[in-house]
Amino acid sequence: MTPLSFEQAPPFSVPLRFFLTAPCFGVAAGLTLAFRWEAVTATRWAPDAVAAVHLLTVGFLLQVMAGALLQLLPVAAGANVWRPRLVAGVVHPLLTLGAVALAAGFLGVGAYAQRAAAGLLGLGLGLYVVVALVALLRSPAIGPTLLLLRLAVVGLGVAAGLGVALAALFGWGLSWPLFPLVHAHVAWGALGWAVMLVLAVATLVVPMFQLTPPYAVRTAQALGAGLVGGVSAWSAGLLFELDVLRWVGAVLGGLGVAGFAVHTLRLQAKRRRKVTDTTLWFWRLSMGCLLAAVGLWAVTRLGQDGDALRARGEWVVGALLFVGAFPAAIHGMLPKIVGFLGWLHLQRVMKRPPTMQQLMLEADARRTLVVFVVALALVLGAGVWAPLAVPGGVALALSFALEGWQLARGLSRYRAAARSAGEASHRTSAGEVRTSQEPGASAPPPPGTS
Repeated sequence: MTPLSFEQAPPFSVPLRFFLTAPCFGVAAGLTLAFRWEAVTATRWAPDAVAAVHLLTVGFLLQVMAGALLQLLPVAAGANVWRPRLVAGVVHPLLTLGAVALAAGFLGVGAYAQRAAAGLLGLGLGLYVVVALVALLRSPAIGPTLLLLRLAVVGLGVAAGLGVALAALFGWGLSWPLFPLVHAHVAWGALGWAVMLVLAVATLVVPMFQLTPPYAVRTAQALGAGLVGGVSAWSAGLLFELDVLRWVGAVLGGLGVAGFAVHTLRLQAKRRRKVTDTTLWFWRLSMGCLLAAVGLWAVTRLGQDGDALRARGEWVVGALLFVGAFPAAIHGMLPKIVGFLGWLHLQRVMKRPPTMQQLMLEADARRTLVVFVVALALVLGAGVWAPLAVPGGVALALSFALEGWQLARGLSRYRAAARSAGEASHRTSAGEVRTSQEPGASAPPPPGTS
């Protein structure tokens, strides 16, 4: 594992703005599912369903991952990002407004919203990918994490390019082939970007926070190769209309996803810290959803196109990934990351800063876990009986709201500790000045003298 360089960490505000915005989109996705449940559950191609998915992927997942990566690159990969405060200040509003416009376009606002989304997301993600990739390519570090991060950023670039092309297709009514673009976009977004980045981050945070053995270097490299090889073969099969390449891509991608989940669960079973906290349960839930999604997707391939049972299975696979696996991993990582970053910045100004557990309370995380599990069960049940999407959507929105509340409370504790440290420093400085001016004390030299 590459040694962590915490002195290169960017200002806390750089990732925090992304982290605090993300839960709002999760709430919006849950409410979309609850209030438009008939359309969302009818077919995964319904505009309302696509809007809900993109509120989760572009609004929630991308916000968190983009913020985490700006923090992770210099610390874990020795990749110094060019002017991170400026990059965050430009990219964050572009991604936020772009996600709003994209969802609004699918929810019926019109083609102008899709055009705005194409421009905003194209600019924001284009800048982000270039800055991140340049930093990674210039990094002198070695190890599997750096390779996986590079692959993840490339995957984001491909997924973003395909997504912007699709937004332009809807916005301007272009005659590009819709279904190949959609399938390639989903594959690169889910496996080439999301799973790849979760794998890269897992090689760092799982051993560090859960005290597991490290990921084996060759295993991590093989998993990354399986993921990128799978999505590449799948995309080539779509482009050249070769079923054999699509099957090769499906097998490689499925093995990469399943291998990652199984390997992570095995490492967690060997952890040195035997206390089972909320983070561990979120990770286990995430890995379980990944395994279930791979297995169910393989079963759906046995059915015929247009078959109702296959359509229901594909809907559940989407729910396992975008409602279950990815949000669960982020729910498990985000409080730990924010708590750790808060402690990291406070220990520079305090002798005894609050611990991670004092900044981000375990009780708050448990409440989020309970509500999230209920929401996931209801949403998956909606694949069998659609009206369950109403309470499922409400519960999902509540789980994201609870996470946002947890982050806000943790930030409040961080600011209170920072204020107390500043006040203590001011009192100490004032006391030193008064002591130096007491009778018998030597006066400070005037400016300009030695």
